[in-house]
Amino acid sequence: MAIFNTNFTATLCAPSMLRLIILSCFLVFLGKADDNRDFYKILGVSRKATEKEIKKAYRTLSLQYHPDKNPSEDAASKFADVAAAYECLSNPEKKQTYDRGGEEALKKMEMRENSGAGADPFSSMFEAFGFGGFGGRQRGDQEVRTPDLVIPLRVSLRQLYQGDIFDVKYVRQVLCLNHDQCEKRCSDCQGPGLRIKQQQIAPGFVQQVQMHDSECVARGKCWKPNCKACPNGQTQKESIEVTVDIVPGMKDGEEIRFSGVADEAIGHTPGDLVMVIQATHHDWFKRSGDNLHIALEVPLVDALVGFVHEITHIDGHKVTFTKNTVTSHGEVSIIKGQGMPRKTRGGVGFGDLYITVNIKYPKVLDEKQRAVIESVLRNANY
Repeated sequence: MAIFNTNFTATLCAPSMLRLIILSCFLVFLGKADDNRDFYKILGVSRKATEKEIKKAYRTLSLQYHPDKNPSEDAASKFADVAAAYECLSNPEKKQTYDRGGEEALKKMEMRENSGAGADPFSSMFEAFGFGGFGGRQRGDQEVRTPDLVIPLRVSLRQLYQGDIFDVKYVRQVLCLNHDQCEKRCSDCQGPGLRIKQQQIAPGFVQQVQMHDSECVARGKCWKPNCKACPNGQTQKESIEVTVDIVPGMKDGEEIRFSGVADEAIGHTPGDLVMVIQATHHDWFKRSGDNLHIALEVPLVDALVGFVHEITHIDGHKVTFTKNTVTSHGEVSIIKGQGMPRKTRGGVGFGDLYITVNIKYPKVLDEKQRAVIESVLRNANY
């Protein structure tokens, strides 16, 4: 429980003015785009489509063209078109304006609204100083996000070396398509999960108390329990797919983030799905930053007279390791450029491969072998 401070705090810029500046920039951007987009065609619905059909079409297309899921060059612009179409057609007033005069009429309406035409000047003044005015924007209207969903993503060292692209399915909670029918007016609600109560603490002194209430879904709205339109509650399960792009050289602990595809909740902006890379164990190679390490076992004779050994790399290509001198047990050799991929200013480079040589000694020698070895090595240069 928190008690509001009654001290006045001036703001440097009125929110209404800030919204006007943002709108102006947005309209400049829109002026470069098609001014006559067919929102019905974009969503693939008829002009007689119901609210439920519009929501369903938007949900399907927004997932299809989400830039985190769709790698095509035009995915971002199509995603923006789908969002604009839904924002218009899901709002009865905007939809009516659009049906009469198209997108140009919609822009003019939004410009009039955001320029303050017809607004209560006293309400705007109070809103500018952070008090919400009389029926103006309240603190509870600020954007509230659902929590980010963080999950581990187990991938092999081979995938981190070569890179990979694959789809991952997961289940999230999405809004009931008919949730609007299950909302009722509640004047005490100031935002999602936020209720304001007034308490008289002394004659002439009234205190506003902020309380958490899960039934509050927006300012002036709360959830109607046991609503037939949403028999399973505010949300329902939905299985979706996201496309994971493993870039060569990615490391343990790196995050792959998918914006706005976490659980939905009424009055909330969906959080992000965050996948944290976890590399699985490899039988031969160990990674250290951009470098790779491998242990190579050679017989004693190779350690003494030299050898040529082929190492099968992570992706299957062969690396030739040649040693022409005597090799001591535990000796480390480095082959440049045979480690993990790494990004450099000039493009993509590679770390190094560290080879630790372990010597395998014979378990048993007969008398003849011992005599030969002794005759050869007894007078060797140590």
